[in-house]
Amino acid sequence: MTEKANNPPTVGLFVTCAVDLLRPSVGFACVKLLEAAGCQVVVPPQSCCGQVAYNNGLSEEARQLARAVITAFAKVDYIVAPSGSCASMLKNHYPQLFRDDDNCAEVAHFAARVYELTQFLADILQIPPISSLATNAKNIAYHDSCAGLRELGIYQQPRKLALSYRNAALSDIADGNVCCGFGGTFCAKFEGIANKMVADKAANIIAAKPDLLLGGDLACLLHLGGYLHRQGHHQLEVRHIAEFLADVTDQAGIGREQ
Repeated sequence: MTEKANNPPTVGLFVTCAVDLLRPSVGFACVKLLEAAGCQVVVPPQSCCGQVAYNNGLSEEARQLARAVITAFAKVDYIVAPSGSCASMLKNHYPQLFRDDDNCAEVAHFAARVYELTQFLADILQIPPISSLATNAKNIAYHDSCAGLRELGIYQQPRKLALSYRNAALSDIADGNVCCGFGGTFCAKFEGIANKMVADKAANIIAAKPDLLLGGDLACLLHLGGYLHRQGHHQLEVRHIAEFLADVTDQAGIGREQ
């Protein structure tokens, strides 16, 4: 890891609802990674980013949530989220929500400081490869979430970090750029389509024969991990990339019995 600078950047961790409510270990792993990289980490009071409201046409409700987030993170150097979906909402869609607002410049300043976790570690902090690579290297496959891949351009960053931190071997997933079927409220509105999509994605993951499936969005991993577990694929471990990089593995893999 990099040495701490005299004036370390202050990073505000946007935890996300899914991490806070369903997998807090991801948040603790993020803090461990960021502090080890020389950052001062703070976790301001926060709520939902407003993405669910925004995607369902409730623009005013989304703006109310967005204003609270922008105010809470006003004094940090960077805002980092362990989710491409939430990070894209903060970075790309907040400016759209406030494009005709008197405070649009403030919103633009906020959005410019937002990064997804692997994007921040690889592109902004530019973490170099570490010498003490893990000896028990895992054969991993990486699930690219739609928002991270398409809206933030995240692809090489998590793979580079997995190799640098943990000496991982990478297996490609066929049709890896295809959605897993979660899609927020999509999986509830279109259950049959979502089930077919996750079944196809799971089949491609199993065909790649990884020991471990990683991803940057917990919601996708819950969708995939739950399906894989229900289908009896208990040998395949599913984890958030932050847990893997930080070696925070006390909790059972996603989808497994606790």
